[in-house]
Amino acid sequence: MTAYWVLASIGVLLALLIQGRVSPAILFTCWAVGFVLLGVTEQQALLSSFSNSALITLVVLMLVSLALERSPLLDHVSDALLKGRESMACLRLMGLTALLSAFLNNTAVVGSLLGVISRQRHIPASRLLIPLSYASILGGITTLVGTSTNLVVNSFVINAGLPPLGMFQFTLVGLPVALICIVGLLFSTRWLPKNRALDQDVPQSYFLEAQVMADSPLIGNSIEANQLRNLNGLFLLEIVRHDRLLSPVSPDEVLEPGDVLVFTGEVEKVQTLQRFAGLQLFGTQADRLLTSNLVEVVIANESELAKRTLREVDFRTLFNAGVVGIRRGKRRLTGQLGHISLRVGDSLLLAVGPDFTEQRNIDRNFHVLNGTLQRPKLQPRQSLFAFCGFAIVIALAATSLVPLLNGLLILLAALLVTRILTVSELRRRFPFELWLIIGSALTVAKALDSSGGAQVIADTVRSVCNGYGVYGAFIGVFIITLILTEVVTNNAAAALVFPIGLSTASAFGADPLPFIMAVAFGASACFIIPFGYQTHLMVYSPGRYRLVDYLKTGLPVSLLYSAGVIILVPIMFPF
Repeated sequence: MTAYWVLASIGVLLALLIQGRVSPAILFTCWAVGFVLLGVTEQQALLSSFSNSALITLVVLMLVSLALERSPLLDHVSDALLKGRESMACLRLMGLTALLSAFLNNTAVVGSLLGVISRQRHIPASRLLIPLSYASILGGITTLVGTSTNLVVNSFVINAGLPPLGMFQFTLVGLPVALICIVGLLFSTRWLPKNRALDQDVPQSYFLEAQVMADSPLIGNSIEANQLRNLNGLFLLEIVRHDRLLSPVSPDEVLEPGDVLVFTGEVEKVQTLQRFAGLQLFGTQADRLLTSNLVEVVIANESELAKRTLREVDFRTLFNAGVVGIRRGKRRLTGQLGHISLRVGDSLLLAVGPDFTEQRNIDRNFHVLNGTLQRPKLQPRQSLFAFCGFAIVIALAATSLVPLLNGLLILLAALLVTRILTVSELRRRFPFELWLIIGSALTVAKALDSSGGAQVIADTVRSVCNGYGVYGAFIGVFIITLILTEVVTNNAAAALVFPIGLSTASAFGADPLPFIMAVAFGASACFIIPFGYQTHLMVYSPGRYRLVDYLKTGLPVSLLYSAGVIILVPIMFPF
């Protein structure tokens, strides 16, 4: 009976994950703690899950990647990559991205190239950003460290008492599949749109300007006293005074004759300003100043802004910037901006204060697309040290001379000693949410296994695939994982299906490795819907895409990917 109510609770968990209203970290943590409190699994299992060596390896790898993503290498090669014919430029970009993603965190690779591609004018960014995201996935499947999914699956493998996966064990299947899909992408990208960049939009479409006349009764009173803060649909963003820009505007700021008040929000609600005597609307005299401090950013997957509104987080105080416009994919969001629930991948057009770049929370929350406001790049010697150190760690781990975790810890210590990384940066960028999700997911997987729930599903899979044998069961596990990764997240899909795959292999008396690979490759097979994978969300708004753009481009890739995995895994890893 325990098995069935555990399965029912997992069904509820899956439904909530698909709904997307509650963070996966909160959901998995609640379920893990709940299973411990109800006695389905032991407290020690929960504690050991969070100290799993593969999970710690993933965390340290992501921290080391903070230094690698600041290397100027990508900026130097990007201009050469994107010259010439569009098809060849796209091929070069995908090749470089896949190569880098085989060893670096693919989120970091896409984040580093996102601004470079958005700023260049050789090729419309919308023709390159989806291929960039897909290539980062395809490169990631070729090695153990290429994607967090492979390391997450490895943590489940170790937790199950099986031998850990090797550095290049995925390469036997991943490399040929990646090459096939990249060739397929060259054909499917012809359906991508040619959208203008966000910064080519007319700035005045976001702004409403009003000048304080010399005889206005507003003069000499503060913004607060004049009741200019809580207007119906409009927000006072900044003040232009004698060719100076006051941004952000303090509620205590006293108005002077000739001040130009710049409003944003529902600019069509101009009638809201009619009740203020001595306020004259006019055209674009302040256009030069307004565009001089505009910065475009994309909300990062680690951001604390996700699923919250600007008003809830007190955006202006937090970042010393005002939000001028919000874009989600191809659509510019309208209405009262402060009440819009933000999502990962949203593009924000900001009017920033003079010390915006000094805010310590910028890199955690945003991918900054404006080149002048990027974080300081590493010096050439620092970049060489970081990359050579990482290459040595990977080589030692691949030859089994030094365990990967040991090598990464030594490298992290060296980066701290040389001040390439700082403790404060590690504190700000620590992947706490990912650590929480995976540690809790390991506990949920143990509960699913120990309660007999995984065995119930495995027996069902066996009965359904009775006429198709172990190969049919293998395909079934892969397809289940693929569907889940499209509608939830890759790591959540791996967590939910891994114990099922292991139990299915046991039910057929087969080697578990092909089923482990089915889960690993299936969990990375997110090509059709953008909401299940963080790199797709990162490029969604900068490319001004629609959902149909992912569908048209990704469906052929998904079919090629699935065919390659289904054919190659049983050949390379026999049952």
